[in-house]
Amino acid sequence: MQSAAFSLYSPCSIPSLKPRKFGSSAGFDPIRVSCSSSVPKRHDHSASSHAVSVTSLPNRSWPLSSSSSLPLRAWNLDSKPDRFEVRATAAESAGEGEKPGSLMKTLELGLLFGLWYLFNIYFNIYNKQVLKVYHYPVTVTVIQFAVGTVLVALMWTFNLYKRPKITGAQLAVILPLAVVHTLGNLFTNMSLGKVAVSFTHTIKAMEPFFSVLLSAMFLGELPTPWVVGSLVPIAGGVVLASVTESSFNWAGFWSAMASNLTNQSRNVLSKKVMVKKEDSMDNITLFSIITIMSFFLLAPVAVFMEGITFTPAYLQSAGLNVKEVAVRSLLAALSFHAYQQVSYMILQRVSPVTHSVGNCVKRVVVIVSSVIFFKTPVSPINALGTGIALAGVFLYSRVKRIKAKAA
Repeated sequence: MQSAAFSLYSPCSIPSLKPRKFGSSAGFDPIRVSCSSSVPKRHDHSASSHAVSVTSLPNRSWPLSSSSSLPLRAWNLDSKPDRFEVRATAAESAGEGEKPGSLMKTLELGLLFGLWYLFNIYFNIYNKQVLKVYHYPVTVTVIQFAVGTVLVALMWTFNLYKRPKITGAQLAVILPLAVVHTLGNLFTNMSLGKVAVSFTHTIKAMEPFFSVLLSAMFLGELPTPWVVGSLVPIAGGVVLASVTESSFNWAGFWSAMASNLTNQSRNVLSKKVMVKKEDSMDNITLFSIITIMSFFLLAPVAVFMEGITFTPAYLQSAGLNVKEVAVRSLLAALSFHAYQQVSYMILQRVSPVTHSVGNCVKRVVVIVSSVIFFKTPVSPINALGTGIALAGVFLYSRVKRIKAKAA
């Protein structure tokens, strides 16, 4: 029902009312109240006059107050002749007041999703260009963590985000998450250095399979038949895409599978270890700490495994364009940290299921953009397998959404 807003002013001029006999069938003349006094701004948009009719009303005067800011209600005649109430629904007015805020939140969320996809596209393109000529995935991963560490330090130094107070006990709890986070990103870079970007992300579509498996093993969360059914097209599509992939090799395949395992292990550990351990630590703070810890964990490993291979002298001796490799490595590292930071920002605003659906769409966008940019040859069977796998991931996300609503 459309709300009726009334503006009562003082002093006021009320036209003389002609009393009518009780029981008369004639309608009562509308009351129109107007004056020049100010009223609260929230009633300005409905300051137009409203007619109110009653069948009978005693000839008497009522005190009209201009200071009342309570919601007015529609007319209701009591059994007592000297009392009346005004009743009206405020739903429409409240809705109109909330629309601008809701619209801004929707636009902000849409912008974050767009940045998430855009940064991910740039990361995969620049990262692949670097790994094609610079075959040191451990060092590349360390550089990405190093840039992220610098950005976090600047963010905390200039109070762009509140610097947390971390205890040794908290660091001990976060350490396992940092280890699997480090391994997950390292295995992804190893796969990107061996096979096409589109194929790596097709294999990474198997993440729901590992999520269900690890959750059942360590959290006791048994999947529903619908969830298990959604995994069938995922596995089938990945197999079909793998056997027809022109850039296929086992090193790239198993690296991507290991990335799935470690990334989902991180999610399981987050549920198992972090729940109720530190409620005050938000996702962005946790990600920042993990980034710093990952850098210090992997830096000595990179020097031990690959040596000092990132100096300008070494790059020149390897016949590489130092400026080109350095710029693209920096852009890849900035995009890497930016897309993960935005991902955590989105996760703070939406449910995990919605985030999972968004991640599925992101994978489609990355695969299509990489195929177009690198002109990757794709056979019809390969495209079909990739499509089936991604459709399975989307189905899995929908099934999880239904399960979440039912819970």
